[in-house]
Amino acid sequence: MRAPLNYRTCAIKVPWLYGDPRHVLYPRNSTGWFCGIGPNKDRPNVFYFDILKCATSINVMATALNGFQCPTTQVCVDKCPSNFWAVGIQSYMPNVKAADVFNQSLCVPSLNLATTKLVSPILSSLLPLIRDIANGFNAREIGVRIFEDFASSWPWILIGLLIAMFVSMLFLLLLRFTAPVMVWVLILGMLGHAGGGCLLRLFFPLCHTLLISFVPSCSSVIIISVVEVIILLTVIFLRTRILIAIALIQESSKAIGHMMSALLYPLVTFVLLLVCVTYWGATALYLATSGSPIYRVVALNSTMNGCKDINGTVDCDPQNFTSSDYPDCSSASCIFIKYNNEGLFQRNIFNLQIYNVVAFLWCVNFVIALGQCTLAGAFASYYWAFNKPADIPMFPVCGGFMRALRYHVGSLAFGALILTLVQIARMILEYIDHKTRSAQNAVARFILCCMKCCLWCLEKFIKFLNRNAYIMIAIYGKNFCVSAKNAFKLLMRNIIRVVVLDKVTDVLLFFGKLLVVGGVGVLSFFFFSGRIQLPGSNFQSGNLNYYWMPIIVVLFGSYLIAHGFFSVYNMCVDTLFLCFLEDLERNDGSAEKPYFMSKNLMKILNKSNKVQKKGKGKD
Repeated sequence: MRAPLNYRTCAIKVPWLYGDPRHVLYPRNSTGWFCGIGPNKDRPNVFYFDILKCATSINVMATALNGFQCPTTQVCVDKCPSNFWAVGIQSYMPNVKAADVFNQSLCVPSLNLATTKLVSPILSSLLPLIRDIANGFNAREIGVRIFEDFASSWPWILIGLLIAMFVSMLFLLLLRFTAPVMVWVLILGMLGHAGGGCLLRLFFPLCHTLLISFVPSCSSVIIISVVEVIILLTVIFLRTRILIAIALIQESSKAIGHMMSALLYPLVTFVLLLVCVTYWGATALYLATSGSPIYRVVALNSTMNGCKDINGTVDCDPQNFTSSDYPDCSSASCIFIKYNNEGLFQRNIFNLQIYNVVAFLWCVNFVIALGQCTLAGAFASYYWAFNKPADIPMFPVCGGFMRALRYHVGSLAFGALILTLVQIARMILEYIDHKTRSAQNAVARFILCCMKCCLWCLEKFIKFLNRNAYIMIAIYGKNFCVSAKNAFKLLMRNIIRVVVLDKVTDVLLFFGKLLVVGGVGVLSFFFFSGRIQLPGSNFQSGNLNYYWMPIIVVLFGSYLIAHGFFSVYNMCVDTLFLCFLEDLERNDGSAEKPYFMSKNLMKILNKSNKVQKKGKGKD
């Protein structure tokens, strides 16, 4: 294990020791100094003398060197010029000084205007081209307007998000009462929609078209009628399982009501994921900036006669470089080309970046697994409480989190690693497909498409298996492999119940998200567009430049809130379902092995306990 440990230590420490993120965070001038820090602290912007040099298609030197910088003079400035100007002929009179014509802040540090003489009229800069392009897109102006809209409407955006949070919570809590009505209404609506379609197909052509049009309508009616009969028979056959699914949904709503803190756990997951993303980004930044910068002498105007011998192969120091060393080429300059890629460390930066990506995926999957195991432990403690709510632990979510960290870190990391390997395989396949797309024939594209489809299905299956394995880990505390095997066998023995519960839950949660996002979105539209005026409010929708921006933020935030709340509820349903299946197989209702399920579930299954539960009569 020493070699992998040493490699991991190298991959973690080396970027932070040799990397310099200032190369990415701050721009640099032609002399190699950073703008915005150090001697140029008051000059955070970079001024390009000839922006057209940045287009490598018209600059042979830049294309040959494959450089990262534009081969033109760059200086650090406090504020970029905003006006077009040129030097007049009268400025070249003998008594006119260069300092009176030009701005010293727009010159390279090695040029002192006090000792410089004017020898020929030149154009000061091409910055107006940049300014015209920026004004054409109005990017800065639009950004300022959007910022002003957020500054004036952020309290109302927060109110809209709070409304979304309240509606999501209320929807989940009311499912204990509304779940049966919603499920059966959806089923009857689906059957009624199919039946109505049959009637329209059958009678509409008879009343309004010729008799010949009745022939294709008959075939359509027959097909729809057969499908509707199949759906009706399926519903009748699965009615008991639908009732079980409804009872589990109601029980999950009760569990959420007893441990409301579980709805806030997605915030913990979000913070941990943010830490993972931050560390991955910082490490990637240090890796990308590892190595010393390389500067070479380049002719900014390669068409001059004396500049043809300058081919960009001579190294230079930008802080000590002077153009007088090349008297035949006045446009010779020392510019940044790239970072040094020689040496063992520099040659393995790409490999370390790959290692960093793999570690990032592993950490993200581990954080998600930790959240699932924590919530599963909390909801399992609710189900296995014989007398509810008296036997429910005081802090079930905190208890589940501590147990997961103390006992199950290895199992969670192993499950996350399996999922990470599948995701890496998908990424490699996508990369191969992207690189070879132009050279593929129909057979190769078909094979790659099948492989991508298989890996996508495998990833979905691994996520499903891991999710249920984490639930079994939270219940029994066994290792990942044993828990995954037991969960898979248990689900396969009850595959019809699994399908029914999964689809019923998906439909309910889909309509719940639609209700939350749609309702809050419509409300925010009427408010921010000025169609609703609140009494006593000083907010005026006419002051907004783009009233649709707050609406988009409210819609996106409402979706995230609803998704976070409903993901917790979905985990609760899955956990209680596995607990229910275990309860049904391991217990028989006797005094030694009583059922822990609710009275509603026992009534549906015609089960009962010989020893009645004690408490307030609540399930």
